[in-house]
Amino acid sequence: MDTLESGTLTVPGARLYFEVRGTGPLLLLIPGGASDAEVFRELADALADRHRVVRYDPRGISRSTLDAPPPEPWLATQADDAARLLGHLAPGGEPVRVFGSCAGGLTALELLLRDPRRIRRAVVHEPPAMGLLPDAAEHVAFFDEVYATFRRDGVPAAMDRLCALFGGRAAPDLPEAADNSAFFLSHVMRPSARCVPDVTALAALADRVVTAGGRDSRTHAVHRPVAHLARQLGREVAEFPGGHSGYAKYPAAFAAQLDALLADAAPPRG
Repeated sequence: MDTLESGTLTVPGARLYFEVRGTGPLLLLIPGGASDAEVFRELADALADRHRVVRYDPRGISRSTLDAPPPEPWLATQADDAARLLGHLAPGGEPVRVFGSCAGGLTALELLLRDPRRIRRAVVHEPPAMGLLPDAAEHVAFFDEVYATFRRDGVPAAMDRLCALFGGRAAPDLPEAADNSAFFLSHVMRPSARCVPDVTALAALADRVVTAGGRDSRTHAVHRPVAHLARQLGREVAEFPGGHSGYAKYPAAFAAQLDALLADAAPPRG
């Protein structure tokens, strides 16, 4: 396996920590929620013989330190950071593939919309785009309640309230370089849940989008947005092993399926 490369990229208001391993077409892995690059370590290892795999900590998460308060809007900032990272690691503008988990899936879709000539395929795994749903107002109220719980009772109580998204079960423990729960609750949870992807624009690029979800999370609230998005785009939901974070629990099987979905990526349009 190729030696791991790591570094830090200075972007407006932050410094992004990233790691690169492998050879082949560039594949950017975008974590969501409170997760950082560590959540994809075993997945990246399983993909590195066929891809140049990039994983990173989003700004404010773990080793990606802030030089200024988190800017708004949240999604535009996340997409800017990811685009700058791609420009730094592949300055020639080579086509890339992107996998985004949870809130990272929203960033992946935004990257595709911004630069469809460059993003050859975007695999989005259960993005929390609750704004797409008919009962979006109820979900907005739920996340506001979780935030109020966080401010009043602290992180553990708020994270317990989030169990409702995962069928009432606690979110699984994930490998992380640091505990980012407070930052997630303060700066990621509500803005990501309020994001509404531009379905009309995405429909013109539907052949580049893979809507995906966990086999074990099909009945969970966190799965509903990707199922709704798939219907709107005329796509099927690609089922991956495990639940919302199956890439961490079943990295080898997850990598095999992801690799198959990336293998037939459409060429850039003229």
